[in-house]
Amino acid sequence: MPKTLIDIKKILDCQLGNQVILRANGGRKKLVERRGTLRETYPSVFIVELDQEEHNFERVSYTYTDVLTSNVEMTFVSDQSDAFVIQ
Repeated sequence: MPKTLIDIKKILDCQLGNQVILRANGGRKKLVERRGTLRETYPSVFIVELDQEEHNFERVSYTYTDVLTSNVEMTFVSDQSDAFVIQ
């Protein structure tokens, strides 16, 4: 598990363009799961473009702090059936 925000950003920079499954805390014991593609990383946030067949909106953004505090769990899925989880 990454220990700093810089570590998380470096990992995400290497995963740009890859498919990702997001599990986010939706509040009041709700867990929201979304699928999409990691498109952009910025100094404070990252952008995931969502699959249009499954979701009503185009993209979501989260902060690296969300990943560090486990409010968002990310699973990267590649074509070789490997899964890479950031918690």
